[in-house]
Parts: sequence; structure tokens; C-alpha cells
Amino acid sequence: MARTPSTSPTSAATCAAIADTGALVALLDRGERHHGWAAERVREMEVPLLICEPVLTETMHLLARLPRAQDELFRLLENGALNIAFRIEDHVSAVRGLHQKYRSKPMSLADACIVRMAELHDRHAVFTLDSDFFVYRKHGREPLALIHPLKAIRR
Repeated sequence: MARTPSTSPTSAATCAAIADTGALVALLDRGERHHGWAAERVREMEVPLLICEPVLTETMHLLARLPRAQDELFRLLENGALNIAFRIEDHVSAVRGLHQKYRSKPMSLADACIVRMAELHDRHAVFTLDSDFFVYRKHGREPLALIHPLKAIRR
């Protein structure tokens, strides 16, 4: 299973992050092609990684065939490595606006929540495998800071 991100004072944490479903699945599923990349990136991140409930739901669903990975997800929640840091009911109008703006993609509820979280947590990058996040904008115009396998190629 994935290692818990380090919280020691000597760790090389370089960034705060909001985790998307694909990145969490890659982290927890050793058979996923981006597992190694995700595990390396997590070692560079500050704890906790922020998530929203739609990401938690999607991740549990996608890990349904891997009960040990699901257990690890619960462990990461219990030990504080992941923090559910978003209440949809507090941001319904903003999430709805994002969902409508990107309807042609189409934007999932989890993606809309993550973009809103990026607006609220300005110093956090989005840890994702989803290329749609290259298109999404926070505050209507600002590109999102991303931790993505293609990020180094796009610089």
C-alpha cells in the first residue's frame, strides 16, 4: 500500500495539494500505471492532502475490487494524511456556476468542487491525472497550479 506522507521536520515537503480521484487511485492501486509517479509526488507534499466528499466517493468506487486499497484510504483519513476540507452546501452557487461554465467538457461534481477548493485554498496545487484541469480556471481566468504527469512537458 501507499506510504503515509511524511510529517517529520526533516521531510522535503514542497507543496500543499488538493487531491483528485485519479491521483488517489494511482497512489493506492499498485497496478495502476501512474502508481510510481503518484507515490513519488506524495513524498514531496505537505500533509494533509485536501479532498472533498465526491472525490472520496469516486475513489472508493474505483477501488471496489481492491479492499486493501479501500482500507488504506480509510487509514489515510483516520491518521490525518487526508482531510475532507469542503462542504458542498456552503458553496452550491459557486459549484453550480462552474458546472454550467464547463458543461461542454462535461465537468463532474468532483471536478467542480476541486476547482472551487483551489479558489479557496490559493497556495494549494491540484494533484491529478485528469487533463481537464489544464482547461479549468479559478476565479474565471486563472490557470490552476497542477501536479500532473504531463506538467513537466508543458512548461
